[in-house]
Amino acid sequence: MAEAARTTGAERDLWVRMYRLMVLSRALDHRMWILNRQGKSAFVISGQGQEGLQAGAVFALDPAVDWLAPYYRDMTLVLGFGMTPREVMLGQLAKAADPSSGGRQMPAHWGHRARRILTGSSPVTTQVTHAAGLALAFRVRHERAAVLSTLGEGSTNQGEFHEALNFAAVHRLPLIVLVQNNGYSISVPQSKEMAVADVAARAAGYGIPGVVVRGSDPVAVYEAVRAARERALAGDGPTLIEAKTHRYTPHSSDDDDRSYRTPEELRAQKQDDPITLFREVLAAQGLWDDEAEARLLQEVKLVVDDATDYAEKAPYPDPATLWLHVYGSDDAPAAGAGRD
Repeated sequence: MAEAARTTGAERDLWVRMYRLMVLSRALDHRMWILNRQGKSAFVISGQGQEGLQAGAVFALDPAVDWLAPYYRDMTLVLGFGMTPREVMLGQLAKAADPSSGGRQMPAHWGHRARRILTGSSPVTTQVTHAAGLALAFRVRHERAAVLSTLGEGSTNQGEFHEALNFAAVHRLPLIVLVQNNGYSISVPQSKEMAVADVAARAAGYGIPGVVVRGSDPVAVYEAVRAARERALAGDGPTLIEAKTHRYTPHSSDDDDRSYRTPEELRAQKQDDPITLFREVLAAQGLWDDEAEARLLQEVKLVVDDATDYAEKAPYPDPATLWLHVYGSDDAPAAGAGRD
């Protein structure tokens, strides 16, 4: 994280804001697992270990004009783009006020039109194609904006990934694709997913830059995404960024990662924890200390408790709205009505 040591002033304040976001995201993630184990939340898909790269990426964007097309591990990204902890928890507990889907989707299928977060869907990689379409809209409307789409390395084997990048490259669209390579596509290691060591090498096939960064270094990711955004806004087309990262939890709450990776492997990965490492960098620069850490942890606890209490008390969707947003017409039958 040498870049952080060379910065001063406003950027150093930015690094502190990155760290605060990372800690909040990790704490919310932990709470979701507790709710799942208590039987209050049916499903959790975690971003623990990937907070650093997401914090770096989100602060390189302009949430007033840019858009996100995220994937399911992107809680740090969506929080950084303006979703509140309450809104995140409403989605986790499938409550009616969930801004992503009104409690109709699986948790972590992010979407928030007011925050410029493009609604995602369950089939993996479709968000990249949607992002390319959104980037085309920017070009057609002469809007000076970029769209960041993220995915895991396993998703880069899907046709949607190749089609989206090829289309965006040909038309020089303002698209940034960030691959969060945590080494596993559910239970399958990268060595069994693809023959290349770096997903970023695939960028050459589209005639665009491919960049590899260390995912535990938020500043390195910030610099890479900022450069990609400048390139996009200049009309030079998309950039493929690969952040090498780790996944500290099972693929989801329905997965048992002990069947495909050893405790020793996981312990080694946790030596590269972005939160621990970045805290050390900030402390070395005199930007953080034990008192600041204690204050932050107390603040975060209050925020997470508030979000949890708020979401638990919020109502579930009214069953009478079952058909809402499913069919195009306004005269869809009420819940329980017969169909031909």
